[in-house]
Parts: sequence; C-alpha cells; structure tokens
Amino acid sequence: MTETTTSARPAGSAAQAPPVLEGLGLFTVLLGAALPLVDFFIVNVALPSIGADLAAGEAVLELVVAGYGLAYAVLLVLGGRLGDLFGRRRLFLGGMAAFGLTSLACGLAPDAWTLVAARVAQGAAAAAMLPQVLATIQSATAGARRARAMGMYGATAGLAMVAGQILGGVLVAADVAGTGWRSVFLVNVPVVVVGLVLAARAVPETRSPHPEPVDGPGTVLLAAALLALLAPLTEGRAAGWPLWTWLSLAAFPLLAAAFYAVERRADRLGRTPLVPPSLFALTSLRRGLVLIVPFSIGFSGFMFVIAVALQQGAGLGPVAAGGALVPMAVTFFCVSLAGPRLVARYGTRVVTAGALVQAVGVGLMALAAWRSWPELGWVQLLPGAALAGVGQALQLPVVFRVVLSEVPGARAGVGSGVMITTQQSSLALGVATLGTLFLSLVPALGMRNALVSTLVVQLAGIALTGLLSLRLPRTVG
Repeated sequence: MTETTTSARPAGSAAQAPPVLEGLGLFTVLLGAALPLVDFFIVNVALPSIGADLAAGEAVLELVVAGYGLAYAVLLVLGGRLGDLFGRRRLFLGGMAAFGLTSLACGLAPDAWTLVAARVAQGAAAAAMLPQVLATIQSATAGARRARAMGMYGATAGLAMVAGQILGGVLVAADVAGTGWRSVFLVNVPVVVVGLVLAARAVPETRSPHPEPVDGPGTVLLAAALLALLAPLTEGRAAGWPLWTWLSLAAFPLLAAAFYAVERRADRLGRTPLVPPSLFALTSLRRGLVLIVPFSIGFSGFMFVIAVALQQGAGLGPVAAGGALVPMAVTFFCVSLAGPRLVARYGTRVVTAGALVQAVGVGLMALAAWRSWPELGWVQLLPGAALAGVGQALQLPVVFRVVLSEVPGARAGVGSGVMITTQQSSLALGVATLGTLFLSLVPALGMRNALVSTLVVQLAGIALTGLLSLRLPRTVG
C-alpha cells in the first residue's frame, strides 16, 4: 500500500508520483533535526551567565534545562502521530516556525520565569518538528538512498549533541553585539528562516494513507508516566529531594502499567492506540530501543560531567572546555559517513566493534584524568576523545537504522516518535544519574577521583551496550 503524497516539485510533474527526498530536501530535514539537539546541550555552558543576569537560583536554572527536556520528551510521540495524520511536511514547517519564535522569546526573556516558560514552549515546538525528519526519510527514500540518509541522520544527531556544547561556549565568550547568553537562543532565528524557505521548496509531503485519530487516554497516560519519571530525576537534586520527588517516582511504574493496559485494550478493540503494541512485536525495534537506553544515558552523562570537571575542576573557560570535545565531534562525523558501507559488509557486528572502541576511548580519558590532573585539556584528552567518537559513530547511526528497518511507512511517524522519545528520555536520565553520581562524589573524593569513578561507571554501561548489540539482527533491512 502506497502513502498519500504530494511531492515538493514544480507544477506539471505527475500528480501521483511517489515522494522522493532529494539532496536539498535531505539537507533541510537534517538541519531541522540538528536544531533541537543542539539546543538541548547549548544552554549548559550559558547557565552561570543566565543566573547572574536574571538573578536566578539553582532550582530555576534547572528548570531552564528541564522544562525544555520534559516538554520535548513528553510530546514527541504525539508529534509523530500528528505528522502521520495531517502531513509530515506541514508539521515540520509549523514546528520549525514555532521553534524560531520560541527561540526569539527565550533570547528576549526579561526574567527567569519568562525564560522557563519560553523553554517549555520551545521543547513543545521541537517535539512537533523532529519526528517528521525520520518519518520523511522512511517514507521518501528506499534502498541505498535510505541507508545513506539514515547514516547522515545519525552523524547529524551525534555531531549536534557535541557541537551544541562547543557552540554554547563560543557564543557566550564572544558576547556578540553585547547579547551575552541570549545569543545561544537568538542564533536559531536566522537558521530557522533559512530552513523554512528550503523546506517549502524541497521537502516532499507524506502522510499515512489511513489517517488515525489521536488517542486521548494514551496521550495523557504517556505524558503522566514520563513526567513522573523525568521531573523528579531532573529537579530532585536542586530541590533537595523533597517528598513529591519520591511519590512521583513511586507513581511511575503504576502509570506506565496503566498506559500499557490502555494501549493493549485499544488495540484489541480495533481502535488506534498512540503507541501500537504491535510495533514492539518487531524484533529489530524492540532490541534496538533497549540498546539506545544505556548508550544515550552514557553519552549525555559524559557530556555533562566532562563540562563541569573541565570548567570547575581544571579551570578551563567555556571555549577551551568545549574545544576538548572537538576531536570527538570530528571523528564521529567522519566515521558516521562510512557507516553504511561498513554495515553492508559486516552487518550489525559493527555496533559491537563500536562499543569496544568506545570503551578504549573512555578508558584512555579516565587514565588521562588520573595522570594529568589538574592540567587536563584537549591535548591530554585527544587520543581518548577521538577513539570514543569513532566508537559512538559505529553505534548510534546503525542502531537508528535497526530500530526503524521494519516499521511500515504508514506508521513511520509513530515509530520515529517512539525511538526519539526513548533517546530523549535516556539523555535526561544520563544527566540525572551520572551527573548526580559525579556531583555527590566530589565532596568526599575530590574532582579528579569523582571524574575517574564516574567514567568507570560509564564503562560498565558501554559493556552492557556491547552485550546487547549481540542480540541485534545480523543484517539491516
């Protein structure tokens, strides 16, 4: 069954021609994919400046980060469903426009609480835009073209997460036109304008052939379950772990079970659940999602911990701290582009090899911290960071392809929403778990030992990722 489509082509082309995502269209959707991921990390190095300028305490600054991440994670699956229903190009354009407007609101915020509200709205806009990227790639590419597009998506995603932290440091230090921290948000506005022009010209329209209504109960229960898990973990440390955080965590498994029961009942009665349980019957999707969790936890936890350690412990400025991650970004991007050829030859054992290489890289960084502290900079970290980037590049793009390889085109939006929600929630968990562990160890062990100990814990997570990779299907469709 083919999808209902309207390709972004000149008048006179065949009305029923299948959608084709050409080079300019792929560049445009990848630009849209990079924006939300960059913004998840770009604000980290700007928080001290925001706090000083807006007289915001630690708890409010945590909300600047958590408000964006929570709205983003909670609404991603709904964003994917709406794209299937109303058209993915339409949601992509609307989400990108809203992302630009909310970025402008963040950059112009007169006080801390206005900034928090604008960040929540920005996360919601990102949730409307991002699921359409993978859904469009799934629906408007095939074969080798899809493999290359997915490889480039994985490269873009990984690079955006590293580059966000680097770019944040550069912009704050540059103090462009006296904007200070505001530039980390205002920089999005011209990028969005360019993206909207390109998307209107080059991104084809795709949607499900049988539009499915929104599942109200499922949407509410999924949002409640994610909030119950992520809100206390992201806000608990700054708030001093009050009673509500523990009650919320206790409610999470109950809400998750209720969500699953409602979705199964809807499926059994012939209705349309928000997350069809039949999706999890796909071995590739189920096992790929399980692997994404420890990988993303380790990735975001590392990014947070290394930023704090280099700035507060080693005394580096934001630019130098971000520069220490440049080797990781460069090797990640280069190796990601070679991923499709490696997968075609070696299958998903590339993921296992990537875990081994990443483990060596993280081990070298732990050794550098142990030997060189406090003289720890990009020179000491270069070998380990470069190898870690290679290892991550051999894992993330391939796992993305595995997860979506068997998802039908009609459910591409739902499948991509589920995958990105899993990734986004795990990124938040990484900061909450590894970040909290690191900050808790610093008073007793000192910055160096806390950093080394946290990296050793991350090594355990990488080992788990490697073991889970052995259960992936050997080939990728």
